[in-house]
Amino acid sequence: MSIFYTDVFVLPLPETHKFPMSKYALLRERVSTHEAISATDLKIPPAATDEQILRAHSRDYLERVKSGELSYKELRRIGFPWSPQMVERSRRSTGATIAAIGSALFCGLGINLAGGTHHAFRDQGEGYCVFNDSVVAARHWQAEGHVNRVLIVDADVHQGNGTASITADDDSIFTFSIHGEKNFPYYKEKSDLDIALPDEIGDEAYLESLDDGLERAFEKSRPDLVMYLAGADPYELDRFGRLKLTKDGLAERDRIVIERCRSEGLPLTISMAGGYAPDVHDTVEIHFATVCQAWELFGLAHRTLYNP
Repeated sequence: MSIFYTDVFVLPLPETHKFPMSKYALLRERVSTHEAISATDLKIPPAATDEQILRAHSRDYLERVKSGELSYKELRRIGFPWSPQMVERSRRSTGATIAAIGSALFCGLGINLAGGTHHAFRDQGEGYCVFNDSVVAARHWQAEGHVNRVLIVDADVHQGNGTASITADDDSIFTFSIHGEKNFPYYKEKSDLDIALPDEIGDEAYLESLDDGLERAFEKSRPDLVMYLAGADPYELDRFGRLKLTKDGLAERDRIVIERCRSEGLPLTISMAGGYAPDVHDTVEIHFATVCQAWELFGLAHRTLYNP
């Protein structure tokens, strides 16, 4: 099993920028303290290639990202200033999800300590998302003939609008998004299954909705691979949280998703998606708990099951 990190590819941002770029390095440092995770389990991924990215994005958009020819309006929509480092970072984060699927197919589990850039559309970025790593990665492995049907379980507090849009006519990728009804994006796309929740729903009602959604999503998609976007931003103290989930509630959310995949013998890929707590260490601890759940509940059982 492998855990992929990209924090060494730094995206230069102004000091006043709201995006918590530091969380990625802090998370890798935290993960490295886990007694069951060795240094060899942590890996830097290859960058996603043009060929791979073009399976989800238009050539015109990719070329303008590469050359820095995005308009001011487009960059404002993304939320990052353009730089060569932004391009490389986006390629590596996408490459990490591609590599994580490879790990999952080989031994059951693969984790990207970044990724979950679900607001990126075919021909534009949005909400700190340049390339849609989930769709790029799923389609890469489909093209390679290793995957047929993919279920994307998106538990970020924001709807995966870019993912839903790109895959709208793709019956091989089933999108399930459980998110805040009144949260960003204000105009929602149509996922294969959307569960839009009211503000301040809390742990109990959220988990009941998640259980119901997973039942429907698994029944309808019948996947041979699951991709889980384990956003930390439903957290009650997150700047965008609004659903008011506790850390215990988020840990139970993770357990439900991971245990369902483990019990059905399905390979699982996890990406971290969003997290914007005022104290970045809260976000890091939530992401770290996700990694621990996967490694302990899912990973050990699949070392033997998937190792050829």
